[in-house]
Amino acid sequence: MKSYVSILVILFLVSCNTVRVNYDYDKELDFTAYTTYGFYTELETGLNDLDTKRLLNAIESVMRNKGFKMAEEPEIYINITTQVYKGAPGNSVGVGLGGGGNNIGGGLSVGLPIGGAKLEREITFDFIDVQRDVLVWQAVSVSGYKENQTPDAKELKLQQIVEKALSKYPPKIKE
Repeated sequence: MKSYVSILVILFLVSCNTVRVNYDYDKELDFTAYTTYGFYTELETGLNDLDTKRLLNAIESVMRNKGFKMAEEPEIYINITTQVYKGAPGNSVGVGLGGGGNNIGGGLSVGLPIGGAKLEREITFDFIDVQRDVLVWQAVSVSGYKENQTPDAKELKLQQIVEKALSKYPPKIKE
């Protein structure tokens, strides 16, 4: 019985820390033609300078591991934007009232939110073809956000986000 409780607690903690990502890309494009990348020249991530540096280092690490090279005259520009917002409260308690008699019934139910709305951070990764100046691939990640994290926790969270977001780049070509 203890093992079931332990597993449930671990699953709960992991599910609270998930990164959700939506992808979109030009399905007519041959992504194998791209081998170099650079960051958009007017990059304004919406993060402070330290977090921007952490995010860019994470991207460089993932792209290098995928075999892409950073270049002064790249084939792809990467643009990053972020926003923090209050998500919907995830938990609520239902309170109901009902009654009936003589073949007549009625009821009233109300859901009461528990706790406040959680902060969420959305990071959008845009990959832009430099020659054509068009968006060719995009990943939008959404994850929980805590304002007062330690620098190590911030770095780890940004690394997780980047790894998940870039896990499907380049897209696999279906034949």
